[in-house]
Amino acid sequence: MINSRFALVLGASGGIGEVISKQLAEAGWSLYLHYNSNSHQLALLQSELATQYPNQEFRSVQADFRAEHAADDLASKVQGVQAIVVANGQAVVKLLSETTAVEMAELWKVHVQNPARLIALLSAKLRKNNVSYVLFIGSIWGSAGAAGEVMYSAVKGAQHAFVKAYAKEAAYSGVRVNAIAPGWIDTRMNQEFSLEERQMVMDQIPLLSVGTPQEIANMAEFMLSGKADYMTGEIIQINGGWYM
Repeated sequence: MINSRFALVLGASGGIGEVISKQLAEAGWSLYLHYNSNSHQLALLQSELATQYPNQEFRSVQADFRAEHAADDLASKVQGVQAIVVANGQAVVKLLSETTAVEMAELWKVHVQNPARLIALLSAKLRKNNVSYVLFIGSIWGSAGAAGEVMYSAVKGAQHAFVKAYAKEAAYSGVRVNAIAPGWIDTRMNQEFSLEERQMVMDQIPLLSVGTPQEIANMAEFMLSGKADYMTGEIIQINGGWYM
């Protein structure tokens, strides 16, 4: 028997999105697995999940959120859905004076415009459930801000503001809207930093260690489990005490 309780995971081929997808599959969710360009990684994930959980469905969906109408295109591929996890994104590590207008526009579309548009388009499908979920993977920099990542911090801050506002608007429809704001997480992307750079970061973290994607996935699964249904509009900080 196929389980038709679907979650859409944006950025399922990324370091955090992939582990969230595995955790949600283990918890019994069928998944729409979104990717942009990393089709090989997504195919491996889809095959692994289909083998492990034959009574669930795992559908791959592609969309480039830098494009103007990406949300509209993706929404047309999604049928029923009870949860949307926004784990996609891209970083720009530059001084503000060196950040181009194109980079600014892409950051806005990827992190704010297209996710918000997609949620709007799928909101009627979310409302068909007694309880449904929208969960953003934000960032410590959306709360604290970061020199050298000003525009990334700005769009992550916009995600946090969206969560607080949409949580109020969607509450009457049974939609819980929250965010997780990770600190330094040991993803493939962050492994590109040198040992010296990593040590400089760890020296600032009270727990003296970086986080793992599994720790974010554990919280994501909890937020969608029904055990946190009296929570909405929250930005949950998971950062080892780096920002409080």
